[in-house]
Amino acid sequence: MHIIAKIKKNMVKDIPARGTICGKCLPARYVLAVLGSIGMAIIYGLKVNLSVAMVAMLNHTAIRNDNVDLSHNINDNFAKPVEKCQPPDGDTDDYIAILEDGPFDWSGPLQGTLLSCYFWGYLISQIPGARIAENFSAKWVMLTAVAINVLCTILTPIFTKVHYVGLIFMRVLEGIGGGVTFPAMHCMIAAWSPPNERSIMSTIIYVGTSFGTAVSILMAGFLSDNFGWESIFYVMGGLSCIWMILWICFVQDNPNEQRFITADEREMINSSLGQSKEDAKEGHPPTPWNQVLKSIPFWAILIAHCCSNWGWYMFLIEVPFYMKQVLALNVTSNAMASAMPYFPLLIFSIMLGKILDTLKAKEKITTTAARKISTTIASAIPMLCLLILCYIGCRHNWAIAIMTIGIISMGAMFSGFLSNHIDIAPNFAGTLVALTNTVATLPGIIVPIFVGFITKGNQTIAAWRIIFFVTMVLFVIEFLVYIILGSGEEQPWNKKNQTNDSENTPLRNKENTS
Repeated sequence: MHIIAKIKKNMVKDIPARGTICGKCLPARYVLAVLGSIGMAIIYGLKVNLSVAMVAMLNHTAIRNDNVDLSHNINDNFAKPVEKCQPPDGDTDDYIAILEDGPFDWSGPLQGTLLSCYFWGYLISQIPGARIAENFSAKWVMLTAVAINVLCTILTPIFTKVHYVGLIFMRVLEGIGGGVTFPAMHCMIAAWSPPNERSIMSTIIYVGTSFGTAVSILMAGFLSDNFGWESIFYVMGGLSCIWMILWICFVQDNPNEQRFITADEREMINSSLGQSKEDAKEGHPPTPWNQVLKSIPFWAILIAHCCSNWGWYMFLIEVPFYMKQVLALNVTSNAMASAMPYFPLLIFSIMLGKILDTLKAKEKITTTAARKISTTIASAIPMLCLLILCYIGCRHNWAIAIMTIGIISMGAMFSGFLSNHIDIAPNFAGTLVALTNTVATLPGIIVPIFVGFITKGNQTIAAWRIIFFVTMVLFVIEFLVYIILGSGEEQPWNKKNQTNDSENTPLRNKENTS
């Protein structure tokens, strides 16, 4: 790391600001935010496109569906009537019969492996990626992450046709690239966002994850229907190359390295963050692991992140299955219905972030209050939505509306705990989010297993109530832990001077003694 720090020090130069038209009309920090949001959208779009493409890739005729007679078995095994709804008028399962067969005869377990192996790479790359981003360059780490995903996406059809192991290899590599994106972007936000704009900048960047998911679902469905499943990977991967060129040209690691910025904006950002050009030339301090792991605000973020991710994956992946299994509603078969909640989520998240930043700038609320307000919205409202789903019965339209409200309200997490790492330790924001996001990835693996265990042979409202109540308990834990222990104040161990002083204390004492 010392070698990397020296390289980084030599790279940083006093680059003069250019008062370009672009810089005057659109501040450089928001160019970063918009391009960062598109970058996150690309990562998440390329992450979920396989789930849509797989429908066209599978040979449905050759694959035996073990659940064909599931409803019959349920009725045989339970003496009391099964709690299930009738499908609404005009909503049938006839769409299954018209699916065209693809070239691949993959079993159910293999399909699950292909969809989940992305997380194998995602889990192992976050902490190393964070350390590289902090010590060398978050810009180039983010670019490398997208480049890996783009290359693997374009090569996916070729490797898949050779053998399914080739697809697994491509997905693991994509996961490795995807894992470093949050740490890299947290480092960029810490270097670029004034404290009173941190909520809105974080929200703009991270709402790209939801936007990318929605656009990918719609685009993949259209491409698959009209041009074949291979086009999903070629078109989406090819278009992403445009972003890479823009990122290289218009983004730098910090304002002092940026040419396309006005002198006023550079001075404003540096003064608000309390840093100078000399600070950027100093090496990055070593991570104070002991203090981090003893930090109560850090543990509040970690617990909130894990509980929130459980709820997020529940709404994102499992609630549509509830609509299908219990309400007999084909939400999962309609790409538009599946993608629709993410567009109002984008608007709501940005509006909330802007409101909170405005209130902070006017000193109406503190950073701590802003983070707790957002996290409360992102936990309390989804919890209530799940409670309503438990007892709403067979009201299909109401169920869709409640699910949509739950997903939209969870967008508040972008300006809540998900931005909090930067508040408590901007110097180590990448490492902190890598730690919490690594642990918070586990719910994405556990949730489908948990739901499958509860609903196996028992796809009823009663079974889903158990699932929803477990999720509600986790939302309550998120709310209580974060409200009680969360903080938006910078922690003492973030200070560079203090870190250096603590390391040099024995040497100084020895010198004084001699």
